[in-house]
Amino acid sequence: MHLGQNLVMTRSRRRSTPGLVVLPLVLIVAIAVMDVHTPESIHLGPLLVVAPAITVSFGTALLTGLIGALAVAAQVVIAVFHGGLTTPNHLSQIVGLAVLSILAVVVCLTRDRRTAELAQVRTVSEAAQRALLRPLPRRLGPLHISSTYLAAEKEANIGGDLYAVARTGDRTRLLIGDVRGKGLAAVGEAAALMGAFHEAAYRHATLPALASAMDHSLCRYLTQFPGTDDEVQEHFITALFLEIPDHDLVARLTHCGHPPPLLISRGRVTSVPSHPAPPLGMCGLEQDIRTSHTFSFEPGDTLLLYTDGLVEARDADGAFYPLERRLARWPRCSPDTLVEHVRRDLLTHTDGALGDDAAILAVRRTAASAASG
Repeated sequence: MHLGQNLVMTRSRRRSTPGLVVLPLVLIVAIAVMDVHTPESIHLGPLLVVAPAITVSFGTALLTGLIGALAVAAQVVIAVFHGGLTTPNHLSQIVGLAVLSILAVVVCLTRDRRTAELAQVRTVSEAAQRALLRPLPRRLGPLHISSTYLAAEKEANIGGDLYAVARTGDRTRLLIGDVRGKGLAAVGEAAALMGAFHEAAYRHATLPALASAMDHSLCRYLTQFPGTDDEVQEHFITALFLEIPDHDLVARLTHCGHPPPLLISRGRVTSVPSHPAPPLGMCGLEQDIRTSHTFSFEPGDTLLLYTDGLVEARDADGAFYPLERRLARWPRCSPDTLVEHVRRDLLTHTDGALGDDAAILAVRRTAASAASG
């Protein structure tokens, strides 16, 4: 949830508070009136504690304190009409109600402090996400691009999934990757890889050369941290490198242990064939087996790139999210609409509880590229 949405919700809650205040006030008046008109053997005054108790759920500490003070005042009125303030029963009820009202105020203060801390954490998290995972341009050459990111950790908006794009001459290069692990612990590797991509994407003529450069850069990054060789080997990143030229109706793909993209063409959804190589960061392994696969990518075609958090998401019965089958429902959608459909459908499938971060990236070659080809 974005900071602006948080502010809207807070303002909405504040607007609804005046109406909710009526409830504890009505309870105080009703309980006091009934207690005064009942025999002295019947004691309804202890029920007044309900008023400050329910105010905690929607009110501020000040409002809760005021409601508590009114409840204590009502208890004093009841005591005056039922035997006087000096009776042990009424004194104990007044003191008990005052203590409970103070505790309710303390609960409000603690809640408000933690809410403010959480809002600050979310603000910092969103700022970090914007700095690390910058929004992709919607248009690059003949391409229409749309993306979204869903973090598994509810209190974070960033994690170990990543995507990036670079425009080099008359071609566009895209990267999507997934760091081993999830959440904030994987952010360091994701930042290192994206930094390396934005530097190396302009220097290497082919995707295999680019992938090898990224692998060397990631291995250097990993070896800077203390630990055994086995620990270094446990840190790796699956990745796909995609290159789309403006004037050739093809796309090129280098696959590094990542789920293959899906191609939506002429109303059909197919998985793009590729020759997978080991993930990036598998230091010490031979990496000269990386290749580039070329396939047709015509005007109107859409590529969907994603991380395994999407296809490995489970529903309540343990069934995986059927991405390819669901995409068949939306073969003609624009990238923006397609990404939004998948996002909503995924959250419905998992009931909003993701087990891993999920990144979704849709790329369509527009009809304008036909003329330039």
